[in-house]
Amino acid sequence: MSTPPPATHVDFDAIGAYQRYKLMASLIVPRPIALVTTVNPGGVVNAAPFSMFAMLGEDPPLVMISINRLQDGALKDTAANILESQEFVVHMADEEIAAQMHDCGTSLPPEQSELDLVGFHSVPSTGVLPPRIVEAPIAFECRLWETIETESRYIFLGKILHLHAREGLVDTELWRVNLKDYFPVGRFGASFYTRTRDRFALQGEARETAIDRI
Repeated sequence: MSTPPPATHVDFDAIGAYQRYKLMASLIVPRPIALVTTVNPGGVVNAAPFSMFAMLGEDPPLVMISINRLQDGALKDTAANILESQEFVVHMADEEIAAQMHDCGTSLPPEQSELDLVGFHSVPSTGVLPPRIVEAPIAFECRLWETIETESRYIFLGKILHLHAREGLVDTELWRVNLKDYFPVGRFGASFYTRTRDRFALQGEARETAIDRI
C-alpha cells in the first residue's frame, strides 16, 4: 500500500463557527449568487445578494437561500420579509450587473430601498408581491415552501412559480438556454468573484445527457 501524500486535517468540532465559515466559504466555490427582492410590511422593496444559494430539485422546482442572523440575533431585512410575506424573487446576476448586485449588500435602514441606491429598475411580478429587477437576465418568482431554522441561520426553500428571462436567452420550444449569451458571475473565496467565460468540454466534446436531447 502506497503512503498517502501529506494532508492538512481539521476537526470541525474543535474550531469555532467563524473558522468553519471561513474554510467552507473559501473552499466550496464557485457559488452562484441569488439577488433576492422582497417587500416589507410598509411596501419598501429590499434587494440583497446571497451566495449560499442552490437549486434543490425540479419536481417541485425548489431553490434554497441561506441567510445568517446578525450578531445581536436580529434578522436581516430579507429574512424578516420572507417570514412575513412568504414570497421572494431570486435573480441571477451576470457581468453587466455585478457591481450593482454587490452594492445591494450595503446595509440600509428598512425604509430605504437598495434598488434606488444602485439604480436598478423594477416591474411587477406575475404571481408574487415582490417586483423583479429589469436589468437582471433571469428572475425566479418564488413562494416559501419550507423554513429550516438553525442557531445561526434561516434556510428558506422556495418553490418557483414563474420564470422571466432576458429576450433571446431561453428557447421555450426546445427548452434550451442560449449559453453563449449567458455570463453569470459566481462568488469565490474571501471577497472575490469569478466569471463563467472559461468553459470547456471533457475529452474535447460535450458529454451529451438525456436532458440535452429534449
